[in-house]
Amino acid sequence: MRDELAGFTVGVTADRRREELATLLQRHGARVVFAPALRIVPLADDTELRAATRACLDRPPDVLMADTGIGMRGWLEAAEGWGLAEPLRAALRGAYVVARGPKARGAIRAAGLHDQWSPGSESCAEVVEHLRDRGVAGQVIAMQLHGGAQPECTRALIAAGATVIAVPVYRWAPPTDPTPLHRLIDLVADRMVDAVTFTSAPAAEALLHAAGDRTDRVLDAFRGAVLASCVGTVTAEPLRRRGVPVSAPERARLGALVRTIVAELPRRAVTLKAAGHLLTLRGHAAVVDGELRPLAPAPMAVLRRLAASPGRVLSRAALLQTLPRGADEHAVEMAVARLRAGLRAPGVVQTVVKRGYRLRVD
Repeated sequence: MRDELAGFTVGVTADRRREELATLLQRHGARVVFAPALRIVPLADDTELRAATRACLDRPPDVLMADTGIGMRGWLEAAEGWGLAEPLRAALRGAYVVARGPKARGAIRAAGLHDQWSPGSESCAEVVEHLRDRGVAGQVIAMQLHGGAQPECTRALIAAGATVIAVPVYRWAPPTDPTPLHRLIDLVADRMVDAVTFTSAPAAEALLHAAGDRTDRVLDAFRGAVLASCVGTVTAEPLRRRGVPVSAPERARLGALVRTIVAELPRRAVTLKAAGHLLTLRGHAAVVDGELRPLAPAPMAVLRRLAASPGRVLSRAALLQTLPRGADEHAVEMAVARLRAGLRAPGVVQTVVKRGYRLRVD
């Protein structure tokens, strides 16, 4: 098959740049479920942002920590609206500029400023370590925040003798419509999605918070059947802290994230021989002798259960547990019939009279 992700379903929790990420995944054949976990709310009219800008003008900072590209651009755009863009650039021009990542670096250079250093890990902790080693006692540090307060970084710099001006350019907020996020949480908990992408650590935290009493089921799914794929190590931290094995590219880029998923998901698929056919199970489809066979959720669930114990006879009652609540044994028979029709491979699913069904293996 040419489409490496055909038959797989991938959840996208990003709001900004979600279309770009979805297009990259769809080019490889994936089915995409949109479910923004957070949205960015600009603070151009916020009194705290204006006050932080004034503080930088009154006492030009010795160090500028540029956290994000969107944040730096938003700050300068807000200053433009207040008629303070040129004075702000002048105040920042003499600062030692640290860009946490390439997007922040690009925004710095677009503003006519010059960055002197960036961390290899793109983490705030490495930035703080670098500045402490360099020496910040008695210096003023302007810290452009990444969607919310960064108390650990701020405390560490203050403890090293610096004065920190926190610059809140935007904040994270819940999605306007939380329905898609809760639908994705259900899909993860029921293992009906193959991977979920995260492009920020707050988005990962937000999904787990929104899960509520489903959190344990979601974490169990991420520790097993559902791939948690993060754009970088900083984004992965909330999941790793909870014991979730995370897939992340070496470079924090959307293209690299997609390439990681393309490499990882097919490797995780179950492949076996059944009744002379080569059978591979993907998220919402089976690949039979190289041909993709899309399946509805119920027959797919039955196939997964049978494939988990190939050759073993499973009763209707056992298979019933894989179907939605309220289903009966007649629903199992219907799911098996639809499975056989969808696979188009006679003999793969066998009926054992008065006992149940099994996957015929070679």
